[in-house]
Amino acid sequence: MRKYHIHTFGCQMNEHDSEIIGGILEQRGFGATDSVDDADIIIFNTCCVRENPERKVYGRVADLKRLKLKNPDLIIGISGCMAQQPGETERIAKRLPHVDLVFGTMNIHELPELLDQVEAGHKSYRVWEGDLENDGSFMEGLPMRRVPGVSAWVSIIYGCNNFCSYCIVPYVRGRERSRKFEDVVAEVKGLGKEGFREVVLLGQNVNAYGRDLKDGRDFADLLHALDKTSGIYRIRYMTSHPRDFTDKLIHEIASSETVCEHFHLPLQAGSNRVLARMNRGYTLEYYLDLVHRIRQAVPGCSITTDLIVGFPGEDDRDFDETLRAVEEVRFDSAFTFVYSPRRGTAAASMPNQVSDSVKSERIQKLVNLQNTITEEINRNLKGEVVEVLVEGMSKTNPDMLSGRTRTNKLVVFPHHPTARKGDPVKVKIIETRAWTQLGEVVSV
Repeated sequence: MRKYHIHTFGCQMNEHDSEIIGGILEQRGFGATDSVDDADIIIFNTCCVRENPERKVYGRVADLKRLKLKNPDLIIGISGCMAQQPGETERIAKRLPHVDLVFGTMNIHELPELLDQVEAGHKSYRVWEGDLENDGSFMEGLPMRRVPGVSAWVSIIYGCNNFCSYCIVPYVRGRERSRKFEDVVAEVKGLGKEGFREVVLLGQNVNAYGRDLKDGRDFADLLHALDKTSGIYRIRYMTSHPRDFTDKLIHEIASSETVCEHFHLPLQAGSNRVLARMNRGYTLEYYLDLVHRIRQAVPGCSITTDLIVGFPGEDDRDFDETLRAVEEVRFDSAFTFVYSPRRGTAAASMPNQVSDSVKSERIQKLVNLQNTITEEINRNLKGEVVEVLVEGMSKTNPDMLSGRTRTNKLVVFPHHPTARKGDPVKVKIIETRAWTQLGEVVSV
């Protein structure tokens, strides 16, 4: 059997795309391998949100030239967001001439045809060059090699209409295109029958779901339809935009049995001046009111966020306002990023770019503050009994099991004779930490 190896960079959408690529390759007769040395086809599914993953792709694909010299029949491919950037295929052809196959985010369904061309001895480069506004129906019914486990990803909407000034996503994944309501519901029902216990609904902006379908149904209606799906214990989603988080959606989550009490709301900055330059579409005051409404409707929920430091023009006062916002909201945790210019975005050409030394100083202050808050919040969990969905063996200790609470806290606990993978179990927290809580099973 011929073997394939996929290396995935970036977000959960990319991970899910890789599941589809793997499904297509397996339908074609390939088997998966973890080793590039054993592979007959190697595909790098790429990200271009930040510069570092892009550099890594070029470096790692350049290293594969040695394998190509040994095995001229080896197929090397690059897919994903990086490939979809304007002019990228020309750059790949010039810098990585041993690459045989390039395809963009909206061309995955064409992979069988592209492989036919490569196996006939031709290079095959195919990226979408239109407006990326097609309806996404071409992605339905594709084979998929899902990663085995408790949780499964389900894409519900492709693309993004927000055009945040720092973000390349609308240019490489196109405008918002929702999947049909019935297709999503059918897929989730099928996952419950297959034995998955949790689904994660994916989109660059999930709470824009349905806006383009024109049948009146939105993301809240989709969550309502998916609630209590047989076999599915939990529903999560990512990522949501604060501007589109409606009261209807809050109330639907509050009344749901399976939608988890975890809200990931990217704030990005605490300064209204910076938020306006980012084109985020809301103010800090709006965001704080949204957090207040969520916490009133869903007591005990967790709220996490994304934050960027060093955005062009951010001065000391702007950064201090971000620190004050973090102190006021008290996020359970935060993904923190140093601003990285991306060619093709509005922010890349803005004046007053912040120096690397200032960015480094600010990110450290922000991380230290958030870590302190996270530890203080988690300290309140000690002695509490929480529901944990068993995901399997702990990655760092084979004597322990691990899983997550409904509020997305990672918990490790000793093996229990009746606790099986995929089971919701009651765990008493006996020791709290910043990122991982230690517990013991009290009932299954």
